[in-house]
This record gives sequence, structure tokens and C-alpha cells, in this order.
Amino acid sequence: VSESTQAFSFKNLARDQTVAIGMLLGFALYMIWDQFYWWGAREDYSFGYLVPLFATYVIYDRWPVIRSYLVNGDAPGVEGAPGAPAASGLAQLFEWVAYAVFLGGLGLFAIGALLRSVTGPQNPASLAIAAGFSGLLLSVVFIMTKERVDGQPMSLKSRLMLTGLFMFPAVIWLISAPMVSVVEKQIRVFLLTKVTIVVFNIFDIIGYEIEREGNVLILPEGQVGVEEACSGIRSLTACLFAGSFLASVFLNRFWKKLLLVGAAMVFAVLTNMIRSLFLTLWAYHYGSEALDEHWVLPLMGDIGSVHDVTGFAILGFTCVGLILF
Repeated sequence: VSESTQAFSFKNLARDQTVAIGMLLGFALYMIWDQFYWWGAREDYSFGYLVPLFATYVIYDRWPVIRSYLVNGDAPGVEGAPGAPAASGLAQLFEWVAYAVFLGGLGLFAIGALLRSVTGPQNPASLAIAAGFSGLLLSVVFIMTKERVDGQPMSLKSRLMLTGLFMFPAVIWLISAPMVSVVEKQIRVFLLTKVTIVVFNIFDIIGYEIEREGNVLILPEGQVGVEEACSGIRSLTACLFAGSFLASVFLNRFWKKLLLVGAAMVFAVLTNMIRSLFLTLWAYHYGSEALDEHWVLPLMGDIGSVHDVTGFAILGFTCVGLILF
């Protein structure tokens, strides 16, 4: 088994499998070109530059397992068997679902590419392209693995497990693509309102003199406006990406992966709340103008304003917390 696994190369793949890989690479390059605009134009999506590298690394990291499925029909250390015939009823049902997902993904990708070519970069086009690629990658992997490289049929369970190995490289592009404006605005407004209410109530409970008018907190030394940038959506998307990558690389249980991704979103919201409390407290004692003052440290010089430094610090603390978790 080990000798056949080590001898595997892309030359062992059938012609249609090789064509499918080339097709997926072409779609991926077009999607990266499309999202490249957003990564440079919007700071909250600048983490997207890491997505192609991380997606490639995950495939590289899982390659021994992928190769074992293609050669042996099962994960490493398990002797593969021909398994259930591909024409069985349940397998046929999954086949039709996979073909439906493939056609749907192809349609979404085509619609997104058409919008992109006509109107230029826009949120719905990029999201349609990313969603289409996700469906294409997962469905093609399942459809093209009916047989092992030696011609023996692969069991339905093995095909599903092999497809699951590509979940992160397929779905992560939905995070690096910008959300539809309507949805993004709703999330921003929801988070913004919650941050303002929580900060106001905490200050009111501990006895600080404070008033609230919408998203503006009125303090004795001025006022603090909780803007959209302070809603936490930037750290939410960045931490969701970091949590997904850490879960994909370091965890192998599906429930653990979901737990870490959920923890990433909770950490992002909580740490942003802590940052908002700190900034409001700083403005309470030193005035609202103090938030724009720059900190100067020995040997490091100007490291930025209080507002910006705390933002980067909170993001770093959140990522460290996810790694420890």
C-alpha cells in the first residue's frame, strides 16, 4: 500500500480528471483577479491577500491524505476496498445532487463574471463568483472520484470524506469576497447599536455621568460618536477567516471546527466591546480629542493614534486567544 501511494503522480489521473483540475485552476485565477480589487480598495478585506496562500497550504498539508484516497480508496493506514458500486441507489442520489450543484455553481459563476465585465467590480458579482467557485470545486471533486487511480470503484463514504477535505479551499472565498451591501449594512447597524447600548449601560451602572443620543455618547469632556468602523465588522470578518484557517489546519473533528469558528466570532465581538469601553473611558478622562492623539514610544517613534493602536492590539489579542483556544 505504501509503495503504491508513494508512486502516485498526476500522470495516474484520467484525462477528464486532468481537464477538470485545469478548469478549476482557471476559475480560481479569475476569482482571485476579481477579488484582488477589494483586497486593495478596502482595509477590512486586506486579509484577502493571504487567502490564496492559505488555501494552497491547506491542500498541500492534506495532500498525503488526498493521495491515499485516490490510490487506496481510504485514509492513510486503512487498507482500501473496492467499496459499494457507484451505481447504488444512495450513490446515484448523491451523483444527481453533485451534478445539480455543478450546474448551479457554473450558472452563478457565469452571472457574476457577466456582471463584472459589464459594470466593473461590485459586491453581488464578486459574491456570485465566489459562491459559484465553491459549488464547482466541491461538486467536481465528488464527480471525478468515482474510481481510484487503478480503476477500482471508490465507496460513497470515501468520496464524501475526500470532498470534505476541500471544504476550506472552497468556502473560504466567501469570506474574502465583500458581502452584499444591504446585508453588510444591516450587520453594521446591528453591531453598532449593540456596542453603543452596552457601553452606555456599563458606564451608567458604575456611576459615570453619561448621556446617549442615538450612536453618540455625550461625556462631560465632549462627546464620542460610535462610527461604523467601531461596529466590529472588520474584526469579525478577519477573525472569522483566522478561526476558519486554524480550525482547518489544527482540528480534525467537525464539531471542534464549528466550535472554533463560533468562538472566533464571539471573541471578535467581545474584544471590540472591550476596545469601545476603553476608548470611551479614555475620552471621559482626557477629552474626546485625545482619541486622535498619537502615541510616541522610545525606539519606536510614532505608532499611531489611540483609536488605531487599540484596534490593531485587539485584533492581535483575539488571534492569540484563538490560537491558545
